Amino acid sequence: MYMLNNGGATANSTVPDICKTPTPAGPMPMPYPNTADTSLADPGGLVMPVLVCGLPAMNFMSKVLLSTGDEPGVGGGVVSGVIMGSMAFIDGSVAVMVGGMPAVRLTSQTAHNGTPPNTTGMVSAPSQTVVMVMS
Repeated sequence: MYMLNNGGATANSTVPDICKTPTPAGPMPMPYPNTADTSLADPGGLVMPVLVCGLPAMNFMSKVLLSTGDEPGVGGGVVSGVIMGSMAFIDGSVAVMVGGMPAVRLTSQTAHNGTPPNTTGMVSAPSQTVVMVMS
């Protein structure tokens, strides 16, 4: 799978992001999509000495600071109480290390909107299509 850099890979929630949404009858839990883009990664979590197609590499400890899609659920997620929260990686390569931590790649599992996460997902669109992590 393709190794991630902060060039705009997309992680989508694979289960709905259930958030409390205001209605005339009071707050109701409603499902929303949740998407995170690696171009919004925390600069402190990037592996600056390792460039992948000219951009800093990402590893298991990298985080995306902002996710989108659940903005109407202003009451917060039913699990985390957070909307538009951070995205973290749940898994990485078992064989390739970047900056001392497992490399992350296309199909890496993700956790969205806080700790505990309100939803989980997967990296579904690559940030580059040249450098691959095979295991």
